[in-house]
Amino acid sequence: MPERILITGAHVITVDPARSEWPTGWLLVEDGLIAALGPGDPPALDGISRDDAVVVDGRGCVLTPGLVNTHHHLYQWITRGLAADSTLFEWLTTLYPVWAGIDADSVRVAATGGLARLAATGCTTTTDHLYVFPHDGGDVLGAEIDAARTVGLRFHPTRGSMDLGHSQGGLPPDNVVESLDAILAASTAAVERWHDPSFGSMLQIALAPCSPFSVTADLLRESATLARELGVRLHTHLAETLDEEEFCRSNFGMTPVQYMESVGWVGPDVWYAHAVHLDDAAIATMAATGTGAAHCPTSNARLGAGIARARDLIDARVPLGLGVDGAASNESCSMLEEAHHAALFARARGGPRAMTVRESLDLATIGGARVLGRENEIGSLEVGKVADLALWRIDGIAHAGIADPAAALVLGDRPPLERLFVHGRTVVEKGVVVTVDEDAVAGQVAAAHTALVAKAGR
Repeated sequence: MPERILITGAHVITVDPARSEWPTGWLLVEDGLIAALGPGDPPALDGISRDDAVVVDGRGCVLTPGLVNTHHHLYQWITRGLAADSTLFEWLTTLYPVWAGIDADSVRVAATGGLARLAATGCTTTTDHLYVFPHDGGDVLGAEIDAARTVGLRFHPTRGSMDLGHSQGGLPPDNVVESLDAILAASTAAVERWHDPSFGSMLQIALAPCSPFSVTADLLRESATLARELGVRLHTHLAETLDEEEFCRSNFGMTPVQYMESVGWVGPDVWYAHAVHLDDAAIATMAATGTGAAHCPTSNARLGAGIARARDLIDARVPLGLGVDGAASNESCSMLEEAHHAALFARARGGPRAMTVRESLDLATIGGARVLGRENEIGSLEVGKVADLALWRIDGIAHAGIADPAAALVLGDRPPLERLFVHGRTVVEKGVVVTVDEDAVAGQVAAAHTALVAKAGR
């Protein structure tokens, strides 16, 4: 990476604690970190001249923190478009037999395509919830970690799991579930092999049993104990649909959040995906315990799951970020689209003031960083933080003359991405992902999709 990068002339939205914003501003990157920033033109900086830095002309652009994706399923990138008009449970029962055929090679291809697309939509940090581990699939978790290194995104993959197969009353087929002991051993091995807790880490692991209807209570309890022993975070799907609400009440006599609390799954090291169907008591529990949530408005709408109570979660100070969810339930997987839909759906539910454009941008940046426990490193433009930066061009015909640059990002069409930096390294330039050959990856994705669907006899 260049030792110094100087961005000048951009409209700067810092998302810092004061929510500083400058119509014209600058930012200096040194050794992958934000060294200085401010309004107007850059002053003389300790003898540094423009000749000492790579200068990026930000005129006509908006500079924001890189976007943070808090929920995804990258392996699904090669199963987009299937079961397009189904409910969640119908969708799952259709796709589980297809997903049972994934292996390390197909996951590497899917993850490379999915991660490259995320980068092209301004995402610099992403999670992934990988919970399908076919018995003969090879090292699927390692394959997506390799893909993230290739594309160059900051990566928070989770070692997911399922131990409640169809024969035991669960939803997934038996050939994609694992035993409790095997899951705990594999989870320990994944953390010991890959987890890097250091400042600016590019790779951190979490543990993520899939959902209340695909795992046992024993797996949830044991995973929580193990994660806390290892010092990593916990993630699962929760309260996504009314069917799940009924499942938890029928099987456990509790709401989903009450059930999670009973097995030790609340706390500042826990975040739930979706969290659509929450009552007031559930929100109060999450707020009191610091339990976070990944709001996935596009996927929830695609599956007809409902609209999460984002305004109420924000007001209760629940840590809240955005997630694209898996590509099989959100074929676009655009982080900026999530910010767009978060604002619109909140207003559809609660009126025109239910979410401002800047609150939506907060969810996509510092909100996601907080959910992942990394708000001191990423999510805002502040001196000392990692240089994860998105530079959006808004002087083209789709946005020129717009009164509010934040509205251009959140309410307008997705602007061209002029540059994307991850830890000071260029990943996207003028809309093109420069770390991979996009055409080659597209061909590999198409071939992997065809092979996987054929393997399942579809």
